[in-house]
Order: sequence, then C-alpha cells, then structure tokens
Amino acid sequence: MPNKIYRIIATFFGSGLAPVAPGTFGSLATIPLAFFLAYYCGIYGIIGGIIVSFILGICSIPHILKAGKHDPSYVVIDEVVGQLITFVFVAEQLQYDSHSGVVYLLGFMLFRLFDITKPQPVKWADKKLLNAWGVMLDDILAGLYAGGILYVINLWINQ
Repeated sequence: MPNKIYRIIATFFGSGLAPVAPGTFGSLATIPLAFFLAYYCGIYGIIGGIIVSFILGICSIPHILKAGKHDPSYVVIDEVVGQLITFVFVAEQLQYDSHSGVVYLLGFMLFRLFDITKPQPVKWADKKLLNAWGVMLDDILAGLYAGGILYVINLWINQ
C-alpha cells in the first residue's frame, strides 16, 4: 500500500475513490478549487494551481504505480491538472463574471469529453508513456483541447 500522503494527493483528497466514474468525480472536485483560484487570483491563481498540482502529481504517481497497474482509475490528480488547464483559457471571465456557472459547466463537460474519448495525441500519451509523465500528459492534452474550444465558445457567446 502506498504512503498515505501520496494516496491523498493522487486521489485528490479521496475524490478518486468514488465507486463509479472516479475521473468524473476528480474533475468535479476540481471545480471549487478552480472557482477559488480564479475568483481571488485570476489567471495567476489557476496557473499556480496547475503548477502545484502537476508537481504533486509527478511526485506522488510513481509511488502509486509501484503498487499496481499503469494509471489506476483512482488516481485523479491528473484530472485536476487537465481541468485547471481547461479553465486557464477563460480565467479572466471567471474572475470578473459572477454568472460564470455556464462556463464552469461547459469546461467540465468538454474536458470530460476529451479525457474519455482520447483523440490523438491524447490517446498516444495514454498508451505509449507508461509512467507518471504519461499519466499526466494525456490529461494535459485533453485540457488543452477543451480549453481551446471553451475559449472559442466563450468568445462567441460574449459577442
């Protein structure tokens, strides 16, 4: 059994231990964090959250992988990073718009879509990089896809 602190980090405070759809629960648990970071610190808060979550993930995931298979479903710190990346594209609106609930919902749905369907190169990162970097990279790429589309949708809606 991996060290408890690594497990707490990797499961994002237990959200990855949900009996069904742990990745979805990990992404959903990221929304309050994204809200807090965007509201109080704007884009710099979200970027800081991405950096800290990434470093914690890269440090904790190898300890989890020693105990079993590649990218176990309960590891959701990668979803935290990917979900935060999605919101960095619209951080300014999230900071200043008190009616940004639709943006959070769309960002959540888009990230889950790309994380689940794994278009290329997301699929490549998931299948070929069998270490902590691979666990993180597929969600980073899914977050970039989702964030780019969220940005375009947000521009279209606000015109």
